[in-house]
Amino acid sequence: MKTIGLIGGMSWESTTSYYQIINQGIKQKLGGLHSAKVVLVSIDFAEIEQLQRAGDWTQMAEILIDAAKSLEAAGADFFLICTNTMHKVATQVEQAVSIPLLHIANATGEELIENNITKVGLLGTKFTMQQDFYKHRLRDKYDLEVFTPNLDEQDIIHQVIYQELCLGKVKQNSREQYINIIQNLTDIGSQGIILGCTEIGLLINHSNSNTALFDTTFIHAQAAIKEALS
Repeated sequence: MKTIGLIGGMSWESTTSYYQIINQGIKQKLGGLHSAKVVLVSIDFAEIEQLQRAGDWTQMAEILIDAAKSLEAAGADFFLICTNTMHKVATQVEQAVSIPLLHIANATGEELIENNITKVGLLGTKFTMQQDFYKHRLRDKYDLEVFTPNLDEQDIIHQVIYQELCLGKVKQNSREQYINIIQNLTDIGSQGIILGCTEIGLLINHSNSNTALFDTTFIHAQAAIKEALS
């Protein structure tokens, strides 16, 4: 079994989901007392959030590079950045170490193609919904048509992520707002919805929507299991 490296803490609420899904998956695959070989470096998300607001992606890249180097030194065979937004600096981080990065958008794109999805709605932070680092990978590499909510809806999604989900708060009113936004994306042609922030799965799941939901936390963790056992 390969050792999985995790850069977590962004936020830790979703990092616990990664750890749980990965270990449950390894146990299911191998049985008995098996669990995953994991090295985790957990970042202080308050520092990252401040740098995000300041637009200092260079400093954020340095923080994640240091974390990736720590994972490599600790014996990780490959690594994951346990957040969608911070994949904005994924290329710089990956180039700083010799172990490969398992990219969350690649894992998601492959899952969408496997499910015959060609038009998809994207929920996430404003950085993920508005900037090109994530959407372009899905479009260019997987030929997907990507829809995003309108600006008012993006404000709602972003606020719920940072002010509620990252703090472990799950509110029914916010769930209903997300469900309405998902329906709006479905109405304009989305065949499925990417839950493109690793916390959104804490709020929304398949029981909440008739539209196919693709939880990036689960997809990314499943890809890590597959790689660890390859």
